Amino acid sequence: MKAVLCKAYGPPESLVLEDIPAPQPGTGEVLVDVHASALNFPDVLMIAGKYQSQPPFPFSPGGELAGTIAALGDGVAGFEVGERVFAATGVGGFAEQVVVRDKALLRIPESMNFAQASGISTTYGTSYYALKQRADLQPGETLLVLGAAGGVGLAAVELGKAMGARVLAAASSAEKLAAAKAAGADELIDYSDGELKDKVKALTDGKGADVIYDPVGGALFDQCMRSINWYGRILVIGFAAGDIPKVPINLILLKSCQLVGVFFGSWSARFPTEARENLQQVLDFHSAGKIQALVGREFSLEQYAEALRCLSERQAIGKVVVNVR
Repeated sequence: MKAVLCKAYGPPESLVLEDIPAPQPGTGEVLVDVHASALNFPDVLMIAGKYQSQPPFPFSPGGELAGTIAALGDGVAGFEVGERVFAATGVGGFAEQVVVRDKALLRIPESMNFAQASGISTTYGTSYYALKQRADLQPGETLLVLGAAGGVGLAAVELGKAMGARVLAAASSAEKLAAAKAAGADELIDYSDGELKDKVKALTDGKGADVIYDPVGGALFDQCMRSINWYGRILVIGFAAGDIPKVPINLILLKSCQLVGVFFGSWSARFPTEARENLQQVLDFHSAGKIQALVGREFSLEQYAEALRCLSERQAIGKVVVNVR
């Protein structure tokens, strides 16, 4: 089978597309014919050797995938060959076949195609965990989403609306803000000029947002700290801007606010039942028409470097997907 491999840390162009032996499912495992694999920012960090946890060489990027079941290992019950399924695997999606633990698989609902399903696990899993378990977002609260046109950002906008919040979507261009508006955002903030705090205060009668969802980090983080309401919760999702900001902890004291870390991968590994329940609720939202699961750009397997560049340079609106088949 064909697979994209990372054999040494470097840029996307350093990866190679090779023929390698197809994997075989073991006990409790399922062999999946991969149709689509969605990219996430950890994919970019992993190939550069900058992620919190690094897989051993050689590894294939692509932390989530969707496809059809090709074969069942011993002890697998409840699935059949040919069924459409999706999963978060952490790595391995840029390959024609992948072995997945049966407990990690979920069936693709009729309302989704392979590209959409491949991008559900991490982005919506992260955003729903962040808003539900970490922020305890309540109906009527104000949610500010930075990077609102990226994969996790759009997911946060849609889920925030589905949970009954007033959503302020912040992004760096009119095109990105239009996507956030289509996803249900109530108010739009263009921070391409570097200004955020005053715009948030103007939309919240000077109070600030109750919950801030920040996958960007960098220079805007200090303004987030100054844009939070009393008893507010600032969700640290990631650092797409590249810089890890320093925290002015005096502001945490003055606002009686919380700075909350969100590490979905570790949580879902520790609490798989709760993570699975969250994903099922996300699928229910999609079936009810409350979320769209927007796929912004699609590439072929041979275009793996271009796909990774699209994500790392923040060119995409919605999910970036590699179509393997």
